[in-house]
This record gives sequence, structure tokens and C-alpha cells, in this order.
Amino acid sequence: MERAVEIYAAVLLLVIGLSHVFQSRAWVEFFIWLRENGYVGVFANGFLSLTFGAVVVAFHNVWTGLPVILTLVGWAQVIKALVAFVMPTWSMRSLERVSVDRAHEFVVAGALFLVLSGLLGYIVLTT
Repeated sequence: MERAVEIYAAVLLLVIGLSHVFQSRAWVEFFIWLRENGYVGVFANGFLSLTFGAVVVAFHNVWTGLPVILTLVGWAQVIKALVAFVMPTWSMRSLERVSVDRAHEFVVAGALFLVLSGLLGYIVLTT
């Protein structure tokens, strides 16, 4: 099951990473739309994080070697979701940072997602 989660995460991060790099303004619009919906938008963002994080946490409990990176990313997403649901004001602050002038930040995040996807691909192919 751990290998399947690594493949799942590699594919998800590849698609989202490419989208962040090539459609950063669309991501800006999406997060502005979430922000405009107040705490409902924060909760929607929390559900996105929880969906990915919970799958990783439930089925990829690996605490050694390179695969630990995915486990830590999964837990980070679960914690992000917990903050969104329990302290939505904090999560709203990050949505308030989003602007067209800062669209380049999505490109940087996308590049990081692509690196993680590549790392997971390497793990899948070599283990």
C-alpha cells in the first residue's frame, strides 16, 4: 500500500506542480475566490489539505529513509487542515497574502511540488 500512496502523491504533485508553474494566475484567482467566501473558503481549503494528508497518514506510515519525506508532508497537510478547521482566522491570514502581484509565489511552490514528485518517482522506481 505504501508504494501505491507514493505513486498517488507523485502523480498528484506532478499535475498540481505543473499547473502552479503554467497557470499561476488561475491559482491566484482560485485562492482569492476562496478568501472572498470567508471561513467557508478556509474550510474548503482545509478539506483539500485533509483529503491528501489523511490518505498519506493512513497508508504511508514510513519513518526511515527518503520515504519519510512523504510521511512528513502528509502530516503537515493534516496539521494545516486542523488549523483551518479549529483556528480559521489563522488560515485566513495566508489567504489574505494572495494577490496577482505575488503570483510568482505559486510558480515557486509548483517547482517545489515538481521536485517532490520527482523524488517520489525516484523512490518508486528504485525500491
